[in-house]
Amino acid sequence: MATSVEVQDKRRTGTKRFISGVIEGFYGRPWTMEQRTELFKREQKWGLNTYLYAPKDDYKHRMYWRDLYSPEEAEQLVALITAAKQHNVDFIYAISPGLDITFSNRKEVAALKRKLDQVRDFGCSSFSLLFDDIETEMCPTDEQAFSSFAHAQVAITNEVFQHLGEPETFLFCPTDYCAAFCTPNVSQSSYLHTVGDKLLPGIDVLWTGPKVVSHKISVKSIEEVSSVLKRAPVIWDNIHANDYDPQRIFMGPYKDRPTELIPKLRGVLTNPNCEFHPNFVAIHTFATWCKACPDGSARDVEMGDEEQDPCYSPHKALILALTDWLQVFLSTDQPTVCFRKEPSDDEPMQTDLGEGSYVPGPGENPLYTAEPLTLDDLKLLSDLFYLPYEHGFIARTMLQELDWLKSHSHAAAVKTDKTPEWYSRAQRFDDMCEAVAQMFNRLSNAPNRSILYDLYNYICDIKSGVTLAQVYVKSLGGLGKPSAQLMGADPEPWGFRGGLSGEFQRMLPGHGKRDLFKHPPKTAVYCIRPYCPEDQMEVQRIFMEMQRQRPSKADAMIQPQPPLISDMLSRGDISPSPQCALILEDEMGVCGYMLALTDAKAAAANIQRDTGHPGLEDFPSLVTGQVLPRVSDPSPVKHMIGQMLSTIKSSGSRGVFCELGHCERRMLDFYAKLGSFNPIKMAGLPHDVIALGSSL
Repeated sequence: MATSVEVQDKRRTGTKRFISGVIEGFYGRPWTMEQRTELFKREQKWGLNTYLYAPKDDYKHRMYWRDLYSPEEAEQLVALITAAKQHNVDFIYAISPGLDITFSNRKEVAALKRKLDQVRDFGCSSFSLLFDDIETEMCPTDEQAFSSFAHAQVAITNEVFQHLGEPETFLFCPTDYCAAFCTPNVSQSSYLHTVGDKLLPGIDVLWTGPKVVSHKISVKSIEEVSSVLKRAPVIWDNIHANDYDPQRIFMGPYKDRPTELIPKLRGVLTNPNCEFHPNFVAIHTFATWCKACPDGSARDVEMGDEEQDPCYSPHKALILALTDWLQVFLSTDQPTVCFRKEPSDDEPMQTDLGEGSYVPGPGENPLYTAEPLTLDDLKLLSDLFYLPYEHGFIARTMLQELDWLKSHSHAAAVKTDKTPEWYSRAQRFDDMCEAVAQMFNRLSNAPNRSILYDLYNYICDIKSGVTLAQVYVKSLGGLGKPSAQLMGADPEPWGFRGGLSGEFQRMLPGHGKRDLFKHPPKTAVYCIRPYCPEDQMEVQRIFMEMQRQRPSKADAMIQPQPPLISDMLSRGDISPSPQCALILEDEMGVCGYMLALTDAKAAAANIQRDTGHPGLEDFPSLVTGQVLPRVSDPSPVKHMIGQMLSTIKSSGSRGVFCELGHCERRMLDFYAKLGSFNPIKMAGLPHDVIALGSSL
């Protein structure tokens, strides 16, 4: 098997080696000097070669970038750079001046050079300028000096690069560092084209992929950005980053990046979790990926025929990482504290002869014995805290089982043919919940306390959430009493999760749409067909049923309201235009309709409306429809209105309108979400009715 050094040599582009390593680039408490030194040891052992120093909360890296390091700080950085060299890790010092730098001010440029000169004197030879997460507006002085924001950044980056003697490794992070930030897109981004055309060729560009936290990174997307930048990018990978959500941590494998990317890139750096110790899996599996050469050399794991990538298996890389991590968990990370007084020459040694270990008597509680942590426990831990876009297999299974048990809870209350299945699946769910509790107990008693302290808040939170679900399912099946503390009207604080942030989210309309667990899709099947004369009774029935849901008005008996053309069409007083009537059916029968008049002027004249009103001139056609409340899926209604508008447009009409009462919130909301209907003025409408129009 080739060594990691040989693998790196094979990936040299000219004299430059493939960059692979770790970024400390998150927001939050930076890692300690001891943790960084431990990282260097692991990188050397696993074949990684780079560390990018960019902690956002190091004030002198970002907020106070002009300030030089004090003698005490300098001593720490010198020690860190020296430790990196001792483990063959390239230490890249990054600085982020973009918050408040004036690019055209020569004193500012001199301050930036002075700061980097100081770090170079510490023994650092690799550098990075970061312009991520900043405002894109230039100050008036810079607008006079530079043609664009990109031009300003490139000019100062080139100058600093040359000032430092054009170091072999010099990274530039653009403000538009992912495809989602590019306007209008990657290939047409004037910002990226300026970077590609003007940035000196010895400077490498950092790129996070399609998004800030990219689900997948394809070869095609890298080829596209490489063409614009005129160089292969270095991926800044946020797949395991968790600084954006204090309730999540990611311990799944490095995945969804095909190994065919490796020859297309200058390098890859992973920016993992804020917590140092749980990053074992993220960095270990990433290192395995880096060694998965497309030529088949230097593999840590053997791939199977079932793998999509013949060079790398995320699942096998995960097992390899967890197996190694288990040994770290089982090692003591601190000296054992002894509270027993040491014997002296003046005191006789106490020997406890005749006193054996305590043994519980009959009927007494057995002694508590902590079971050792297992590989299965770590597999479960990884499944519960997997990746940003994906839960692990066990986590998905638990969510699916809970959803099924809730949906079929009647089978537990009333004996049906599904009752045995319900209780069987309830027992399976209970067993999985117990496994989570046992994992929590074993993790809590693992010898390595440093890892536990990084994980404790997360495993405590998931154990509490699972316990709530377990109690709920038991109460559904009559297997236990509902817990008043957990699910009563006045629960304890641990009975509801999320705090103020959770309350804000639950009040917003989009809450839950981005959940990774998708509920099973609706199984209702709808049929849209043309209207026939036999449907008139069903249309009238639906119309009257929806009319009854409108609030009654006391003054309606005193003040007659002008009739609506849409009501006359639904009642059958007038007939729809040819090919302008559709029926919606589900398994229970007719559940909705859509009717239209391609020219509503004749109907308007019959009820003495002003046919010369601009509203009817711009929107001469009318559409109306109703759907019963049991139709919860908006898709069939959207299809009906789309088909109807197409038919009306083909008749030569320039616009269509509909009449809706203020109380018809459901249909008003539907037309509003279509985006093409807007309020218009229409003569002769009752005061509680509005018209919505759409140009064709």
